[in-house]
Amino acid sequence: MAPAPLRVATTSGEIEGFVRRGMRRFRGVPYAEPPVGPWRMRAPRPVHPWEGVRTCRRFGAAPIQPKVFTPQKRRSEDCLTLNVVAPEELPDEPLPVMFYIYGGGYFLGSSSSPPYEGSILARRGCVYVSANYRVGALGAFDLSSLSDNEHVIESNLYLRDLVLALQWVRDNISAFGGDPDNVTIFGESAGGSGVETLMATPAAAGLFQHAIIQSTASGLAASADAIAHDARRFAELLGATADNAAATVMNASPRQLLRAQRRLIAQGGFPFGPSVDGSYLPKPPVEAMESGEAQRVPLIIGSNADEARLFTKAIKVMPLSESEQQEILGRGGTGYRERIIAAYPGYPSKEARLRLAGDMFFTSSVWRIARAHQHFAPVYVYRFDYAPWTVRAAGLEGSHATELPAVFGNYRGPAGPILAGSFTHRDASRVVDDVQQRWVAFARNGVPSQDWPRYCGPDWPVMVFDREPRVEQNLGADRRAVWAGFRLNIQSRLPKAS
Repeated sequence: MAPAPLRVATTSGEIEGFVRRGMRRFRGVPYAEPPVGPWRMRAPRPVHPWEGVRTCRRFGAAPIQPKVFTPQKRRSEDCLTLNVVAPEELPDEPLPVMFYIYGGGYFLGSSSSPPYEGSILARRGCVYVSANYRVGALGAFDLSSLSDNEHVIESNLYLRDLVLALQWVRDNISAFGGDPDNVTIFGESAGGSGVETLMATPAAAGLFQHAIIQSTASGLAASADAIAHDARRFAELLGATADNAAATVMNASPRQLLRAQRRLIAQGGFPFGPSVDGSYLPKPPVEAMESGEAQRVPLIIGSNADEARLFTKAIKVMPLSESEQQEILGRGGTGYRERIIAAYPGYPSKEARLRLAGDMFFTSSVWRIARAHQHFAPVYVYRFDYAPWTVRAAGLEGSHATELPAVFGNYRGPAGPILAGSFTHRDASRVVDDVQQRWVAFARNGVPSQDWPRYCGPDWPVMVFDREPRVEQNLGADRRAVWAGFRLNIQSRLPKAS
């Protein structure tokens, strides 16, 4: 006998999902009207109500991005959908909501990526939501400076997408068993940057109550003026002139946009991420935290032991050469280059350059955010060290993104022994249990566990996740001290117009 349809009424209309392995699942739920045609490059609009029942059993299309980086075949500008996973048997009290923001450098990524499926995490006692947002030139590249009298292009489109998705959660999640007044946003890499940026976005105020930032990248927020140069160069790469730049961008095909984007990156431009436009995003997120202007919500934040190692293997985009690193360090002001390099014994050996790059682009941001935010709300800091032998054999021990299998439980299941290594699968299960229990406990009440102290002086304790978790005092204090005051800004290396 076929199972009865699983239907839920939302503010836009009734949707039909399905149950698998004791979990309710809804996929490809639209939260916005398609941002296409004249609405390309514009703020998202709430989805129009529909009649009848909308089938939501299949993931929506991935945002437009280079095909080589996404396993999903369907990519479309009509991509603003979200997914919900909840236990089939719901308790009497509403469950905490965990809203995940995927990474990918703001030019890659999709909520349908298999590692982010979320059902194992939801079994711990939460309602899990993942949402698509626009990436690259269609969403995370501020082209608003190209606007003219006939074509309006708005800033921070990806950020506006996420805010609208969170508003959908506020208005609808109770129908799925979730508590709209207890939402935790969490994300990794660019997704972690998205979390910190939402904390500083006035339009997101009150839409979440806790935040988890995993391996956020340093220096991604740039001023709108700085990005405008890259916007002009991007339009030129599309074949536009100063008189028709906006029209050219609005009418270009996705393939043309991706080609121009690829050429811009090849020339040294990397304009993706938050645009400090003075209105939707008034100031850089970390500066907002330092002044107490960000949302004062409990925060978990951390990084992995050896963040930069991934970028020597799969994605070779990080400046790792001695000359590149010294040039970037020299931008920080007098004395920083010498002081920072001295903290990495053996520099410029490869291992020392990797450690420096990991701190420059990831860990230094964790230190700065945690130190700032702890004045206004509880902060818990972690470092993720665990690596099964298969990860170590691949040369990725402690690298960027290696905590994701623990957060989402992907060591388990049919591929678990392969991912974790047949001799360490039991260790992997313990790490998954440990991390997931703490993440969901934090989502429930803002405290991950009694044995994880808040991050504050004089000891500045850090939870280290490994085969057995442990708390270390003043972890990395010597390196933390040399980065104090250094401000990294990942802006274009294109020659500036005179």
